[in-house]
Amino acid sequence: MPKSFFLVVLVCFAADRPKLVKIKVNDTITVYAPKDWRPMDELDIVQRYPSVRAPIAAFTNLDRVADFSINISATQWPDDDVALAQKFFKAGIMNVFDRVEMINEGIQEVSGKQFIFFEFDSRVNGNRQKEGYLDPVLRYTYIQYLIEPGRALVFSFSCPQRQKEEYQEMAREMMRRIKVK
Repeated sequence: MPKSFFLVVLVCFAADRPKLVKIKVNDTITVYAPKDWRPMDELDIVQRYPSVRAPIAAFTNLDRVADFSINISATQWPDDDVALAQKFFKAGIMNVFDRVEMINEGIQEVSGKQFIFFEFDSRVNGNRQKEGYLDPVLRYTYIQYLIEPGRALVFSFSCPQRQKEEYQEMAREMMRRIKVK
């Protein structure tokens, strides 16, 4: 096949992907998110992150079904044993959901720092005894942890599993472009 064919195909795929724009979260954290995404309002945060610890920042798409958040884990890691921390965080993920299918996991370097990452599909079973909670919740998630002295930063992308193909490459790109000073 001619090289021009591959170039046309590449350009078409690139054109379909939303443009990521730089977002300075604070003095130390910079992320990239799709241009048309917006910061979550207080109601979105309360509904999606029912915790006393609100995220540092959280963004959602226009349909409010895909989310990207930055948070500080309640778990402080005492040293820089990233491999041990990876096992600990994986155990936590496995306990939160009824079923987890791990797509990829490991430790990767992002902007010169070692991040623990997990990419997975999850299922939370419905509750037959509560009306409105009958169907299982199926999600695609990509989550990264950065262990620092006194804190663990958590970067999380999530969307309905049925939209995984639409968002998976974008989620991976967002995670590869995180910068923490």
